[in-house]
Parts: sequence; C-alpha cells; structure tokens
Amino acid sequence: MQITRVGSNPSTTPPAEYFTGAVRLDPLASPKEPSRVAIASVTFEPGARTHWHTHPVGQHLYLLAGLGWVQEEGGPVQEVRPGDVVWFPPGVKHWHGASATTGMTHLAVQEAVDGSAADWLEPVTDEQYRR
Repeated sequence: MQITRVGSNPSTTPPAEYFTGAVRLDPLASPKEPSRVAIASVTFEPGARTHWHTHPVGQHLYLLAGLGWVQEEGGPVQEVRPGDVVWFPPGVKHWHGASATTGMTHLAVQEAVDGSAADWLEPVTDEQYRR
C-alpha cells in the first residue's frame, strides 16, 4: 500500500502550447507498473480550455466543481456540471474546459501508451469555443 499525502505533489501550470487561458494541474496519481493510469485534478479559469487532442486509450473526466464545456470533433459543444462523467473513446479528437463565465475543475483519468497519454493538436479557436 502507498499513501500519497495531500500537498506532496505541487500544483503546476501545464504547458501553454496545450491550453488557452489560466489552468492549474494537480497531479494525484502517476502510473505504477504494470498500471498505465494517471489521475490529475485540473482547474480552468473562465474561458480557459485545452487545445484539440486525442488519447491513445481514451479519457474519463469527472466534474468536481463549476461549469464546463466539452466537445468532440464534429459534435456540439455540451455543458457539464459537478457529478457528470465524460468518456472520450480512444483516438477521438476533442477539447474540454470552463464555460466563458464560470471556472471548472475536473478529475482527468487516462492511460499512457509508450509514455504518452495524449496527442496534442491545434488550439480551439474563439469561434469554435463560443456556444
């Protein structure tokens, strides 16, 4: 058994080449062989969002607080609230973030393949982001 005490993993600011706006990442669990699962709490300020991206083994999001928006390529922007769970299948191009006026925090759960949990793509434009 391993207990990771709160505060033992410092908050970080994820790379700006993958996000628009102010975002804080709090790593909660790193993969431990043979597992490939990582868990992070991610907080988006109003208007902040990921860039378009995919995950090799898919991704679950569990909404903890605030009001978020999510979108798969070709689909509508959808609103998500605390308690909602979002599943993005492997290889599906998508983005997620806060609404334009309200911040959002979610748990992100995904697996890495060959050391990579995401393939990052182009930014979500303001036109794509608007509802």
